[in-house]
Amino acid sequence: MTGSIRRAINNLYTVFSEDGRIYSCRIKGKKLPLEEYEYNPLAVGDNVEFTPYSENEGLITRRLERRSVFRRWNIKLEKNQTIAANMDQVAIVTSADCPPFRPRFLDRALACSSGCERIIVMNKCDYDITEFEFERWGLYHRLGYRIIAVSAATGENIEELKEMLRGKTTAFVGQSGVGKSTLVNLITEPEVLQATCEISEKYQRGRHTTNHALWLEKDDIRIIDTPGVRELLVPLEDYSLLSASFPEFARFECAFSGCTHTDEPDCGVREAVEEEEIDFDRYESYLHMYESLKERSPQWARTKFRKNKQ
Repeated sequence: MTGSIRRAINNLYTVFSEDGRIYSCRIKGKKLPLEEYEYNPLAVGDNVEFTPYSENEGLITRRLERRSVFRRWNIKLEKNQTIAANMDQVAIVTSADCPPFRPRFLDRALACSSGCERIIVMNKCDYDITEFEFERWGLYHRLGYRIIAVSAATGENIEELKEMLRGKTTAFVGQSGVGKSTLVNLITEPEVLQATCEISEKYQRGRHTTNHALWLEKDDIRIIDTPGVRELLVPLEDYSLLSASFPEFARFECAFSGCTHTDEPDCGVREAVEEEEIDFDRYESYLHMYESLKERSPQWARTKFRKNKQ
C-alpha cells in the first residue's frame, strides 16, 4: 500500500493511506534503503510504501521519490535534516518586531528550500520597521519572490494570505516567536488549535510551541506546520547550488566556470557588487553561508567516521 506521512514523532509515523485510512507505522527493520545519509529518513509530506499488519498499524518499506524539500544542516550530527517534503510552496515567516526582522535568516531559509515556490510572510506588520529593513524587505519582491505583510493580532491581510495558500500544500517555517503557529491557528481554526505562548523578552526569541511537524487541513488549504527554529544552517554540499539560491547572481558572467564569487579574478558577481547592481548585504549573506560550507568536515571523513562507529 502507499500513503502520505502526516505526523512524525521520533520513530513513529502517522500515515494516511490512499483509501483514506489512518495507520500508525514504523520503519521495517529500523532502516530504509536510501542513497543519501540523513538525520531523519522520513518527514511529514513524504509518500511511502507500507505493509499493514493490523487494522491500524503497519511497517514502512520504502520512501517514494521527493519532488521538493525544506532541509537544514544538523551541525551536531553533521547530517542533513529534512523538515518537510513534497509541498508546493514554502511560507517563510518572519516578523517586524520581537523577534526583529532578520534578513540573513531569510536568506538561509530560501537556500534551504528546493523544488518549490517560496512565499515570504512578514507577521506583526502593525509594528514599524527601520528604513534598512524596509529596503531589504522590498528587495525580495524585486528579486521575484512573493511577499506579503500580515498581522495575526489585527487580522490585516490574513484573507489575502489564505488566497495564496488555496489549492496547495504549504510548509510553514520560521524562527521561534515570529507568530507562525498563531497564523496557522487563524487559517485552520476551528478544526485545529496549535498551542501558542509568549516571547521570551530577555532574549527576544520565542519559546518553542510546535515540537514536531504536523499536517493540517481546512477546506482546500493544506499546511505542514514545522517547529520554530533559532538557528538555521544551509544543507548544501555543492557550492554551485548555494550560488543558484541567489537569483541575482545569474545575470552576471564570470571569467571562470564554477566561480565561487569570492576571490577569483574577473568575477562578474563581485564587480556587480562594487557597482551596486547586487545588494551588498545579500552578497555578505552569501559569503557567510559559503564560509560555513567550507568549515564542515568533508563528506568522505563523515562517512568514514560513521562506518567506524557502526
